[in-house]
Amino acid sequence: MKLNKQQWQWIFYDWANSGYGILVITAVLPVYFKAVAHDAGVSAVNSTAFWGYANSFGTLIVSLLAPLLGALADYPRSKRRWLNVFTWTGIVLTFGLALIPPHLWQWLLVIYVFSVIGYSGGNLFYDSFLTDVADDHQMDIVSTTGYGMGYLGGVVAFIVFLAAQLSNGFGGLLSSYGVARFSFVIAGVWWIIFAWPLLRHGHQRYSVAAVSNPVADSFHRIQRTFRHIKQYRRITWFLVAYFFYIDGVDTIFTMATAIGKDLGVNTTMLMMILLVVQLIAFPFSLLYGWLARRTSNRAAVLTGIVIYLFICLYAIRLHSLFDFWFLAILIGTSQGGLQALSRSYFGQLVPKNSSSEFFGFYNILGKFSAILGPLIVGVVTQWTGKSTIGVASLAALFAVGLLIFLALPKISDEK
Repeated sequence: MKLNKQQWQWIFYDWANSGYGILVITAVLPVYFKAVAHDAGVSAVNSTAFWGYANSFGTLIVSLLAPLLGALADYPRSKRRWLNVFTWTGIVLTFGLALIPPHLWQWLLVIYVFSVIGYSGGNLFYDSFLTDVADDHQMDIVSTTGYGMGYLGGVVAFIVFLAAQLSNGFGGLLSSYGVARFSFVIAGVWWIIFAWPLLRHGHQRYSVAAVSNPVADSFHRIQRTFRHIKQYRRITWFLVAYFFYIDGVDTIFTMATAIGKDLGVNTTMLMMILLVVQLIAFPFSLLYGWLARRTSNRAAVLTGIVIYLFICLYAIRLHSLFDFWFLAILIGTSQGGLQALSRSYFGQLVPKNSSSEFFGFYNILGKFSAILGPLIVGVVTQWTGKSTIGVASLAALFAVGLLIFLALPKISDEK
């Protein structure tokens, strides 16, 4: 299927914020934070737990606001406006991470929390734009291409960082901490350049009728949706399943490098593993789109959930570098495809004129799950003293999500 200009603008937003996703959330900031926290006398177990708590708290604010923000974005010409507000918040605070002195590790967490608000809020409106740029029969391929290009964009941004890392800060121009802070600048610049087409030209095809008081009307619409929730039973049960399985996906994504450090994997090796994961995720995201076309969206999503369930169970015996490589590669095969097809499955179910309102609920459940998952890992890690057992505990969440999703029909059966 040939993609049009607006679909490519939408896809490149995923490319744009992928620098933040890999450099800030996954690869560099967790390692940098554990290093500066260690310098301040914080134990490895506690710094891992604090990182989990920060990720939980950072998503809480967006989670609470998501339905209202989504409803506000459904009015004419509002979606792009809100996308700009949260995207620029994330960009500015990403640059802010580079300005925090290493000894102020608490402030590093604070700035990170609010940058996550910008990143997560921007993704809410970006996700809901899917219904504006693609018809139902296009959503699987557009969504998976978005995730695939996002991973590829992350690889390119990551290679720029590795050039600084492996050259010892460009021949000594930057210290090891300076290289980490340079990576946050890369992430911010990357975000600005490639998000600009959607931020400037994104076209909202669907909307509700304009009103004089959008805030009051948004509250009324949300209340009406809750009162008539029985009309959306398939949407509701999908969201319940999504709440559980995406919890594990997001938690593994945000906690991976911290857990790798606990296993004794050195920083350079962690960076190489993450690069390989990104490279694998690009073609496999597209493969999931192909699988959805050849079978069904439902079958492809179920495949991803089962693979993640195995990942959690295997984590019990996670002791060596080989084990870490093996799980990292498995994550790379399924992370993007599972997320992309969940988004398109939901996009095909929701009323198009109110897509942002419904994607608000989609995001609130995704974000609330992102609070629960790191909290579980943090508590179990501190309780047992082993972060691998913390990861294994996520198997229960994938199992619940799998059982619920098994009861959902294919999209074609719902039309």
